[in-house]
Amino acid sequence: MTREDLKKVTLPDTPGVYFFRDGRGKILYVGKATSLRDRVRSYFNTDVLASRGPLIERMMKAAKRVDYEETASVLEALIREAALIKKHQPLYNSKEKSDTSFYYIVITDEEFPRVLLRRGRELFSEGGQDDVRSFFGPFPKGGVIREALKIIRKIFPFRDSCTPRAHKPCFNRQIGLCPGVCNGEMDAREYRKHIKRLEMFLSGKKKALIEKLERDMLRAAKKEEFEEASRLKRTLYNLEHIHDIALLKRDTKEEREYRIEGYDTAHMGGKNTVGVMSVVEGGEKATNEYRTFSIKEAKPGDDVGALAEILSRRLAHPEWQYPKLIVIDGGKAQKNRAEKVLKEAGVGIPIVAVVKDEKHKPRDILGDKKLITEHESAILLANSEAHRFSLSRHRRKRDHITPQY
Repeated sequence: MTREDLKKVTLPDTPGVYFFRDGRGKILYVGKATSLRDRVRSYFNTDVLASRGPLIERMMKAAKRVDYEETASVLEALIREAALIKKHQPLYNSKEKSDTSFYYIVITDEEFPRVLLRRGRELFSEGGQDDVRSFFGPFPKGGVIREALKIIRKIFPFRDSCTPRAHKPCFNRQIGLCPGVCNGEMDAREYRKHIKRLEMFLSGKKKALIEKLERDMLRAAKKEEFEEASRLKRTLYNLEHIHDIALLKRDTKEEREYRIEGYDTAHMGGKNTVGVMSVVEGGEKATNEYRTFSIKEAKPGDDVGALAEILSRRLAHPEWQYPKLIVIDGGKAQKNRAEKVLKEAGVGIPIVAVVKDEKHKPRDILGDKKLITEHESAILLANSEAHRFSLSRHRRKRDHITPQY
């Protein structure tokens, strides 16, 4: 698909989901957008390889048209995207439907179900669904789905950790985020109805849910169950007036901010070697995006080989947002090897290397001088965070508790 093809499509400046299709109409890729017009246009930038990676570049070559669905909010776009990926399993979303590092909203199978976030690696492990009633996802970005859950919880208050029938309100009940299963305001039967409504919303069935809520509200009013009718009326109002400014800001922030990734390794005499990735976005640490890599192929003490292995395995995750700049710890040898790895992968991301003195303090930065001048503080932050994080994970590895990719 080309820029000329895009000119034939009128895209609204509204939230929604979009689909790239091949010549037979098969969905190749599903995405969500704060602005459908701006997001889809971004795929036709000249730096699509550097900004989105080789997987998306291949998808764009295979795509013949783009379709879309508008949604009333960014929250609904996020939920609709996950539901469509699960349903259609598009080829170029394959990482998103199978990667075990992704997040899922889980509803537990209990008398009073809890609503939780779980990683795919936990959910799809042996016995990982034994206590699960239903789950929804995948959601690639933990920060986005956590923000979304805060909004969802204001519409559908739920239990996550309180003790049912404890005869006193939990903290979340006091601020309106628990429906009152802790102090007996809502019994198990009513709470299960409440959870079914939440499941409809998470399945992307908002229209059907609104119709059901309206029927339930009228039924409750006829039975003179005015407290229940009032509760359903509030839910309807909140559904039709979703306030997702915080989610919109986070989505826009993650799309537009300058992302830098820092890489470093740590070991003790070549043993228990780990490699890490730190992330700085907009000049600030994005700790939820940090990753740890267990070194499997490089020989003990081979720091250059370990760096190459880390970068190769990072590039095997094109669903992770690509950075605008990569920062490595080392000199010319490390920088040259890193550039070779990226070149072989067909990824055009610039690399800078932070050279340290004998006290392991930054002495020089190798690379594009303009980029270094513009982003020096963020480069040094990414490098120092990678060093700190690698030492932390090295110590944890000795205790066999490090999550790895």
